[in-house]
Amino acid sequence: MSASGFDNADFQAALVHELKNHLGLLGMTLERIPRCGDPAHDEPLDAARLLCEDVTDRLRQALWLYKSNRGPLSPNVDAYSPHDLIAELAARARALARDRFDVEIRLADDLPAVAFLDRDLVEMAMMNAIQNSLAYARRRIALEADARDGWLVLTVRDDSDGYPAHVLDSMAAGKPYRSHGTGLGLQFARLIAQLHENRGRSGALELANDSGAVFRLRLP
Repeated sequence: MSASGFDNADFQAALVHELKNHLGLLGMTLERIPRCGDPAHDEPLDAARLLCEDVTDRLRQALWLYKSNRGPLSPNVDAYSPHDLIAELAARARALARDRFDVEIRLADDLPAVAFLDRDLVEMAMMNAIQNSLAYARRRIALEADARDGWLVLTVRDDSDGYPAHVLDSMAAGKPYRSHGTGLGLQFARLIAQLHENRGRSGALELANDSGAVFRLRLP
């Protein structure tokens, strides 16, 4: 412990929190810059906005992992509307897409009005998948919610080239992987799913390719 009362981990967490707040302000500034219809202007601006959002979410994940190292991992589960969750995620996706992608919502007819989950953690996992789709999709992204045999199934689907084979193989085997990034987002999403437990069942992350990438959180 230093004389200031902070150990190194506390100082690093405080620094990450400050950087996250600064990036949030930068993201708000980028949102206020209008697109002008010129690809030379709009495409770098959109890329900068997506990168800012992605890094901000990564810092949120880092802070959550820091807190988890200070005590046992336990989600803050409460009752939430999956209808509202998907609608809010779609609104964020459309704001980031700025008309470059069609963002569809697909809700099962028998989707329950209420589900029990840690909304903040699930939102982080889903937004990571949405940002990945915004980076690789051609034109279409779909957000889906379904109820199957007592499971809440949340899906992000796009029309990209899909996940590389080594990513599918590694995640199916429960192993981390590395590509041009760290694979942190998918590993974090899998941990979030597994932390959701109910009646002896644990959640799971499922990845597949079906005319594009399919990211699926299955929560008990």
